[in-house]
Amino acid sequence: MAKDFERTVVYSALEVANICGVANQTAINWIRNGYLQAFNTPGGQYRVYADDLVHFMTERKMRIPESLLSECSSFETKRILIVEDDVGLNTVLKQYFEKELQNIEIIQAFDGFEAGALISSKQPHIIILDLNLPGVNGIDLCKKIKNDESFGNPAIIVVTALNDSETEQKINSLGISNFFRKPVILSELVQAIRLFFSPPPLTYIRLLTSTN
Repeated sequence: MAKDFERTVVYSALEVANICGVANQTAINWIRNGYLQAFNTPGGQYRVYADDLVHFMTERKMRIPESLLSECSSFETKRILIVEDDVGLNTVLKQYFEKELQNIEIIQAFDGFEAGALISSKQPHIIILDLNLPGVNGIDLCKKIKNDESFGNPAIIVVTALNDSETEQKINSLGISNFFRKPVILSELVQAIRLFFSPPPLTYIRLLTSTN
């Protein structure tokens, strides 16, 4: 059997209720109403795969315990790298992202050298990139990230104080995902990130049944 279909971790309705902090009957109602994918044991008890429970909780913006994520066969940690030399702004972005974006790892770089090392080692899915890094040409850095396959082809969201059409045209020609000018509206930046991670950042494997 292919590895992707090795789904052995299951939870009872009571365990689901405990994880979600609700009554056992509430979890049963979720299942009976088709909100939460489940199957029946030969004894008639409900069982829920870890992947399906994570899917259910993600859709409802419920906080997911790390122990549950570790049991999810299709889970891949999503990462955002903030590349910004302004320590204050970098910190504000990190704190805001951690508040608004659950189950996503936020990492920081404060210069181009540190950014290159983290892109290689952490393979972030999104890079929030300031073009005005000291000693670094932001456009050239974008080109390098886009052209070097070892970086994993992350999406790049540019945040810059530069205010000229030529820079924006160069950025657009590189296929950059989004372009924000400072002072950036944090809620709009988060919305762009959410759109990138939509559908939810998990691959769900559904078992298909046949009535043949």
